[in-house]
Amino acid sequence: MVVRHHQIDFAGGAMVFPGGKISPADRDPALRDLCTGARELDDDALAVRVGAIREAFEESGLLLARRCDTDSPLDAAEVMRMGAAYRSDLAVGRISLAEVAVRERLAVTVDEIFPFAHWITPEVMPKRYDTHFFLAIAPADQLALHDGTESVDSAWVAPDAALAEADAGRRTIIFPTRMNLAKLARAGSVADAVAAATRDPIVTVLPQLDAEAGVLRIPAAAGYDVTEATFDDLLAGATADIRSRARPSGRRQDGASAPQEGVPTRSV
Repeated sequence: MVVRHHQIDFAGGAMVFPGGKISPADRDPALRDLCTGARELDDDALAVRVGAIREAFEESGLLLARRCDTDSPLDAAEVMRMGAAYRSDLAVGRISLAEVAVRERLAVTVDEIFPFAHWITPEVMPKRYDTHFFLAIAPADQLALHDGTESVDSAWVAPDAALAEADAGRRTIIFPTRMNLAKLARAGSVADAVAAATRDPIVTVLPQLDAEAGVLRIPAAAGYDVTEATFDDLLAGATADIRSRARPSGRRQDGASAPQEGVPTRSV
């Protein structure tokens, strides 16, 4: 996990999974021939996976790709060289993942990341995201390192340990991250986690705010240990500006709601 820079308006200072917004370049049609496992995916499903892989490389230095000519995994030295050459340019859009793949003769392994969860920020929040969470087995011969810009610290941490750090007040972890850490903590191993992710259906979580009761509700079918939380739980980790602008409407909200047009899509 990485710690976001405190000046970032969304979850500044919080411990999060590497991730970020999908960029137009993540929808480049050329990527379909540069990715393994892309044939079975529609354009949106491919874009969120490409975005997740790109963001993980930008923020943590891990690159999910293989050599086209040998189908061999990348070693630490190769990825460190590519990181020095491309991470900062990828982060500001000076280069795309498709261009990196062509230059380095890489196959981007979108078939090696597995959908884990899908969360949409409640409508009452002033800053909203449509976020897809993925699992991946970290390449054995790569070294993870935060970028020092968007993320200022990083750590390999067990889900239970991360939650304990948050409970003790030593880490800030926002509500969706807490819920997904708790869900991930059920797995006894990486293999167990991947097996569960490939077996269990993804149920979209759009928390519904009940202002009268002072709680938000998430669907039981999504498979989390809780179905209700307080409004303060939702705002934990938000900046003071967002906390001041996010207020329940005073009316009861029941049932599911479709995501609004223009809500940015994120991959984590």
